[in-house]
Amino acid sequence: MVKFIIVDDEAKEIEYVKSLIREVAPDANIVSFSKINSELKAEIGNTDAHKIYILDIELANKVSGITIAKLIREVDWESEIIFITNHDKMFESTHRSVYEVFDFIEKFHDFDKRFKKALRNILKRNFDNKMFKYSANNVDLNIYYRNILYIFRDTEERKLVIVTPNNKYKVSLNIKDIMDFLDGRFVQCHRSCIVNKNRVEEMNYKDGYFVLDTGEKVYMLSKMNRKLMEND
Repeated sequence: MVKFIIVDDEAKEIEYVKSLIREVAPDANIVSFSKINSELKAEIGNTDAHKIYILDIELANKVSGITIAKLIREVDWESEIIFITNHDKMFESTHRSVYEVFDFIEKFHDFDKRFKKALRNILKRNFDNKMFKYSANNVDLNIYYRNILYIFRDTEERKLVIVTPNNKYKVSLNIKDIMDFLDGRFVQCHRSCIVNKNRVEEMNYKDGYFVLDTGEKVYMLSKMNRKLMEND
C-alpha cells in the first residue's frame, strides 16, 4: 500500500488534504508533519515503502518544501512528490525536472480537482507493489519484495532476519515456510539463506559469497544452489 506523507505548517490545510486523499483512497495510510524534525527525517530515510509526498512550498521558519524534496531525493527516487504552491510557472519549470516532481498544484486554482486527479494517476500506475506480509506475536510487517535484499537464519535466536537497505526484521519462520510468502525472484542460495536475485550483482561460488547492488558482500552462497541462482 502506498503511504502518504503531508508536510504543511497549517493544521487546517493538513486536515483538508487528508480529506481529499481519503476521497481517492479511503483506506490510505497518512502521516503528517508541520516542520522538518527527526521523525520526518527518519520517515524519509526509510525507503522500504513506496510513498507520495505532498509538500507545501512555503513553510514556517524559512524552510522550503524544496529543501525537503532535496532530502527525499538524496535517498529515494521512487516515491512521488506533489508540491502545493502559489508560485508561477517559471518556478515550476525550474524545479520539476531537478527533483522529478510529479505535479505542482496551485492552492487557489481548481485545487481539489487537480489534486485528486494527480493522486488517481499515480495510484493507477503499474508499480511493482508485491509485498511480504506477515503478522504474528505483535509483529505486523508489510515489506515490498523489491526492497528485500536477502533473508538469513539467526542461529542464536532461531529466527529469520529479513534484510532491507535500511532495516532488519526478525520473524518466527523457517526457511522452508517463508518461501511460501515469496515470489520467483527469491531463491535459496544456501541452507541458511534466501536472496533476491534481482538485487545481486556478483556471485562468487569459489569463495562462497554474493555481492548486492548496495555493495554488501554476503558469505552465504552454496555451489549446490548454483542452478537455482542462474536460472532466469
